[in-house]
Amino acid sequence: MAFDLTNDGRSLQRLLDELGRLPGIGPKSAQRIAYYLLETDSEEARRLANAILEVKQQVHFCPTCFNYATREECDICSDGSRDRSAICVVSEPRDVSAIERTGVYHGLYHVLGGVISPMDKIGPEQLHIRELLARLADGTVQEVLLATNPDVEGETTATYLARIIAPLGVKVSRLASGLPVGGDLEYADEVTLGRAIEARREV
Repeated sequence: MAFDLTNDGRSLQRLLDELGRLPGIGPKSAQRIAYYLLETDSEEARRLANAILEVKQQVHFCPTCFNYATREECDICSDGSRDRSAICVVSEPRDVSAIERTGVYHGLYHVLGGVISPMDKIGPEQLHIRELLARLADGTVQEVLLATNPDVEGETTATYLARIIAPLGVKVSRLASGLPVGGDLEYADEVTLGRAIEARREV
């Protein structure tokens, strides 16, 4: 299918620029996606655009755990069958999905919204740590599983959390071996991540 792009040069370049801002999308990938969208019919392009707008309008952070939610609370926090004596602490909402895929963990979550990173000027006060401590105040939670990435920033964050949570009398555990140092939970396979959860160790 041929296109006359003589008057659309700027619009095409804008699309390429915006696609190029997406994580993991380089110039060639952006070009492939752009040309795919040009080749597709208007209805499919409209569905994609509407889906993006809809997710931006309807998805927000859960006020309890800071995972993504489409209702007042996320599906996990509002699920009465979850084990409320355990909270798994992760860096980002995508890490919740990674752990859920294992089918091994059945407790609640708390999303920090990042990790401690002095190089990026991110300290404890920029993370949802205060809210985590508030959730531990009533004594319901008996264990906090620290599931930050096994890299320098993740380990720093886990060590900091262990130090401030331990005096509260709550058991603090960390994901066990099985995850490569410097790796991301997002890319771990279910078996490796599941074994790491099952073999977690107390900090």
